[in-house]
Amino acid sequence: MPHLPLNIDMRGLTALIVGGGSVASRKTRSLLDAGATVRIVSPEITTEIDALVAAGSVSRRSGCYEPSDLQGIFLAVAAANDLETNRRVASDARKLGILVSVVNEPAAGNCIFPALLCRGNLEITVSTNGTCPAFAAEVRDMLATVIGNEYGIILETLAAEREKLLTEDRHSTYNKDLLRSRTRELIRELTERKESVS
Repeated sequence: MPHLPLNIDMRGLTALIVGGGSVASRKTRSLLDAGATVRIVSPEITTEIDALVAAGSVSRRSGCYEPSDLQGIFLAVAAANDLETNRRVASDARKLGILVSVVNEPAAGNCIFPALLCRGNLEITVSTNGTCPAFAAEVRDMLATVIGNEYGIILETLAAEREKLLTEDRHSTYNKDLLRSRTRELIRELTERKESVS
């Protein structure tokens, strides 16, 4: 089933993670990196999550999932080791119009986490629509060998040039064409530098 690729500003929004294992740890890191407030509900948690709780980075309720855990939640992540619990989280969240990702049964939720490659403000995501996350991660890692940190530096340069063009009140089509041309030029220069070194 196709999904809408969408980046969401999570600052000021709260995410609930049901579960406390290694997958929950990874999702917690992703959500914290995105600026979300994170709540965790689980009888047991990893040492990494325990350290985040101790540092005040996330809040935790020790125990099993209850529907009331969804109060005030924008995004829920069902990452419990129990499939039935994850299905209950998904069902309850959907009824309330809350985005929900189910880690071991993507079709039960209404959103998924793609594999993410970051180079500064450049974000590249790879998704298999939940059919095989390991494949998405492998493709992401392959792209990481080609697209290095220098692409993030190129983006910073182009963003500054774009900002200047916007303040000069030029026509948007002109700006777009100019920036596309400048992007190709900078990437071509980068490629030539790499080839001359190898």
